[in-house]
Amino acid sequence: MPGSVRATSAFGVAYAGRRSSLRIRPTPHQEFPLIRPASLAVAAALAAGAAAPAAAQQIPVANPVLSRIWALGMDSSRVIPLMQVLTDSIGPRLTGTPQMQSAHDWLAKTYASWGVQATNERVGTWRGWRRGTTHVDLVTPRVRSLEGTTLAWSPGTNGRDVSGPVIALPDVADSAAFAAWLPQARGKFVLVSQPHPTCRPDDNWERWATPQTLARVRKERDSIRTAWTERVRKTGYNLSLGTGTLGLALERAGALGAVASRYEGGWGVNKVFYARNERTPALDLSCEDYTLVYRLAEKGQGPTLKVRSDNAFTADAPTFNTIATIKGTEKPEEYVVLSAHFDSWDAGSGATDNATGTVIMAEAMRLLAQAYPRPKRTIIAGHWTSEEQGLNGSRAYVEDHPEVVKGLQALFNQDNGTGRIVNVSPSGLVGAGEAWGRWASRLPPELTSQIQYRFPGAPSAGGSDNASFVCAGAPAFSLGSAGWDYGTYTWHTNRDTYDKVSFDDVRANATLVAMLAYLAADDAQTVSRERAVRFGEVNRGTAGQWPSCQKAIRKWGDYTR
Repeated sequence: MPGSVRATSAFGVAYAGRRSSLRIRPTPHQEFPLIRPASLAVAAALAAGAAAPAAAQQIPVANPVLSRIWALGMDSSRVIPLMQVLTDSIGPRLTGTPQMQSAHDWLAKTYASWGVQATNERVGTWRGWRRGTTHVDLVTPRVRSLEGTTLAWSPGTNGRDVSGPVIALPDVADSAAFAAWLPQARGKFVLVSQPHPTCRPDDNWERWATPQTLARVRKERDSIRTAWTERVRKTGYNLSLGTGTLGLALERAGALGAVASRYEGGWGVNKVFYARNERTPALDLSCEDYTLVYRLAEKGQGPTLKVRSDNAFTADAPTFNTIATIKGTEKPEEYVVLSAHFDSWDAGSGATDNATGTVIMAEAMRLLAQAYPRPKRTIIAGHWTSEEQGLNGSRAYVEDHPEVVKGLQALFNQDNGTGRIVNVSPSGLVGAGEAWGRWASRLPPELTSQIQYRFPGAPSAGGSDNASFVCAGAPAFSLGSAGWDYGTYTWHTNRDTYDKVSFDDVRANATLVAMLAYLAADDAQTVSRERAVRFGEVNRGTAGQWPSCQKAIRKWGDYTR
């Protein structure tokens, strides 16, 4: 743009526009001694080109709202009972299930008990489904009860045991050869995942194996993975997020079911997604049991499975976002939004994905209702449905509430596990650093010293619900948590359960989010919406493109096409 300045930060983002200052300014409302995080100083210099002060400041000026939030959040937290009910009693929250509806009803009632208005806003409909008990047994050549479950939205077995032999997906020349083979699947369970040469995680091999053994195991595993990917490709179908179109093709050929195992490297951990099958079960077995059955089939030793699953499809179910609101008093048509998706996959309890984010935002609203009941701007908590199927709840909210997008002062989204918030990105808004400078200078170092600030960052095109707002150019901040082996052990896995939660971290995160919401709602200034230019495209000599907004998928049929 005319008169603009272009700079590149160490975080890999080029941006066009004025240089925004991220200097931390003392305010007359500051409560906590300011220990300026080095990471924030670095981000300030990188994003704004401004020199950081040489020494930390100490300004112990009290702010009654921040002090009250701290006391409530750290000394009388409700995160443990909220998490226990949500994950243990209600359980996983798969879109279209009774548990999802129970969760919406429970959360709305919980907000009402705190004096916070909350409603369940209709988004659309989804395939109704109820998970029942599932039992999978190996009955020949020996008896063993297997560790396994059905995939989400998998059919059951209609109240009966289904038994049959097991075969592996063949290695055919092409899709025509696979079509010719398909009649051989009739009356059999078909193994559709690669066999695993080991169910030990890499770090275990690295600790105990010789370098030669480690190299051999990795080579064997990579070779099997590559060959199996090619085997599936040649069928003309896919295993996308479960058994994919391949499971449906096997069902139509008369197979008794498709058997998969999406093991990705942790002790006892499988990632468990969904089935497209209409009549026959789609199963996931543990790495150990799947590979046992595969070896028996490969060696011609006659494995037979007996399966019973009491899953059942129900009438199409309405889907909702749960929206809690504390109405603004001075600028009610400007908004601060606390954002977390409410749904989950259902092989575990959906604890770190994303009951943690849900509880953080609910607890933050509880703190605000007590410490800041008459905010200047309206504060909303959005608990989104169907994020796991494509950010559908938040995208629907953006479509249905343009007034919130237009008046958005800031959105804070958390969706990656149980750890302390350790990084912040404004998703490519150049001027957002100024707002963070104002807010961060007033936060206690106990909550901020570990945070790395990525300013201006890059616009998120997907991944979590902040992207639904970023595409419209609204200030939507991603609050990223410390890892805790999230990707390996709890993200979309059968081990994502209550016991994996670090409650000290969740309590601290909820307190931090409540403080941020207060500071954003009370801020005399409006957060700038000046956009960055995406770095990679600039390096190739082309103009950057801001991500476009995608329409929400509001019914099952559109998701499975």
